[in-house]
Amino acid sequence: MTENSGVDWDAEAASFDEEPDHGLRDPAVRRAWDDRLRGWLPERASDVLDLGCGTGSLSLLAAERGHRVTGVDLSPAMVSLARAKLAGRDAVFMVGDAAGPPVGEQRFDVVLVRHVLWALPEPARVVRRWWGLLRPGGRLVLVEGVWGAFGISAEVLRGLVEPLGGRVIVESLSGDSLLWGEVVDDERYAVVVRGD
Repeated sequence: MTENSGVDWDAEAASFDEEPDHGLRDPAVRRAWDDRLRGWLPERASDVLDLGCGTGSLSLLAAERGHRVTGVDLSPAMVSLARAKLAGRDAVFMVGDAAGPPVGEQRFDVVLVRHVLWALPEPARVVRRWWGLLRPGGRLVLVEGVWGAFGISAEVLRGLVEPLGGRVIVESLSGDSLLWGEVVDDERYAVVVRGD
């Protein structure tokens, strides 16, 4: 998560997974997210950087598909829960800012970010930074939305990622109530930028 969202994520960590789309405890919600990740992530085992990973629910789905996961979250409590959730898997978690993850010169096949960009200052600079963390042919997978006064629209995000030079795919997620554990009437979507 991020410093600028106004939420104390350490305080939220203990109850974070109670939200259907956070903890993915409901088998139908879990399956819905797994189905989406199957389309967004490469079929072959890849290196996935999950930024703002929270408690690691999407990291776990990626690891179960054979991917090697590096997760970054600003909240030490979230990172601790993610480490426990993925114990014994090919996954590493670290405390750090999603806008400038502490991964050094390491490069990834996928940078996966869910509900983080909206809360970061200078989102155009951030997406360029994330794009630079990819190996040639990599994918940037951004799941975002607009929730009342908060968020970033698909139109705005498309405008931010088009200059990166990859193939941009925008996929609406609002109509898939299984992803959220309920019917939603706000804008939720994924933007996938593919360098292949």
